[in-house]
Amino acid sequence: MPRDLPGRHQRLHCIQSSPRRRGVFQMSNGNQCLGNPSNPFQPEMMRIVRRYDLTDDVRFFQVRPSDASKAMSLFYRPGAFAMVSSPGVGEAPFCISSTPSRPGLLEFCIRRMGHVTNSLFRLKENDMIGVRGPYGNGFPIETLRGHDLIIVMGGMGVAPLRSLLLYALDNRDDFGEIYLLHGAKTPKDMLFRKEFLDMMERDDLHCLLSVDKDDTGKWPAKIGLVTTLFKELKKIDSKNTYAAICGPPVMYKFVLQELLKLKIPKHQILMTLERRMKCGIGKCGHCVVKHVYTCIDGPVFSYWDVLNMKELIY
Repeated sequence: MPRDLPGRHQRLHCIQSSPRRRGVFQMSNGNQCLGNPSNPFQPEMMRIVRRYDLTDDVRFFQVRPSDASKAMSLFYRPGAFAMVSSPGVGEAPFCISSTPSRPGLLEFCIRRMGHVTNSLFRLKENDMIGVRGPYGNGFPIETLRGHDLIIVMGGMGVAPLRSLLLYALDNRDDFGEIYLLHGAKTPKDMLFRKEFLDMMERDDLHCLLSVDKDDTGKWPAKIGLVTTLFKELKKIDSKNTYAAICGPPVMYKFVLQELLKLKIPKHQILMTLERRMKCGIGKCGHCVVKHVYTCIDGPVFSYWDVLNMKELIY
C-alpha cells in the first residue's frame, strides 16, 4: 500500500523556518498555514473579496489575506480545511473548495446552520473574517498522479471535491481519464450548477450530472440517484483508478457498493470525512475515533481506514 495515503501520517507539528511572528508557517504535512506559530489558536484576518448565494442556504465566500506575500505563500493539498471565524462570535471548520493550483485566495461553501454561520452570512464584501489553517491531510496528489480518477460528490461534498477536480483539470497532463459523478436533489440544490453544466462541454472530462427530480422540465442532464450514473462508466481500468467520495452519510454505502463492483481496490477509494472537528489541530480531542484524530490524520481517509473505524462516517 502506498505510504503517503491518508490516514498513515505522523502527528503534525510546526516547522519553524523563520523567527516566531505572525505570518505564514509550515506544518509537518507540508501545509503552509496562516497565523501565529506561537499561538495556533490566533486567526489571520482575511478580507472577503467575493460572496454570493449558491442555494437558498449555502453561500460562496472568496477571501484573501491583506498581505499579498502571505496570499501567494499559501500551500495545501486538495481536501484540506480551515477554521473560519466571525469576530466576536466563534469559529467552525470548513473544507476549502478552491484549488492550490490557483494561489492567492481561499474559497469556502458555507451552509447556514448555527450562530457562527448566521454571523458569517451577515458579512459583506470587504468585511474581515478570521482564518486558521489550511489544516489536515488532503488527497495524496503524489500517489494520484498518472492514474485515472473517479470523483463522486453529493450535497455539501462538492466543497472538498471541487478542490481536487479543479486541481486535476489545472494539471491535466498529470492524470489519466477523469470521471465526475455529481448528484443533487433538484437542479436548484446543485452547488456550482452553472460551473458543472459548462464542464459537460469539455472533451478532457467525463462530466456526469444527475438530480433526484426536476419539476421544471428544463434539466439538461440525467434524472435519478447519483449511483445510476455508474452505468455510464465504460472500460474502467480498476488497478489504475483511484476514486474520491464525499457526500451525505447515506450516500457512502451505495456508492461504495458501485465502486467495489468495478473492482476498485479498497486502498484506492478515498473518502473525505469531517467528523466533529472543533480545534483543527488535535488539541481538544473532540474528533478522536479510537487512535485517530480526524483533524490531523484526515479529513481524507482510505476505505481501508474506514472499515476499521466505521464511526468516522456514522
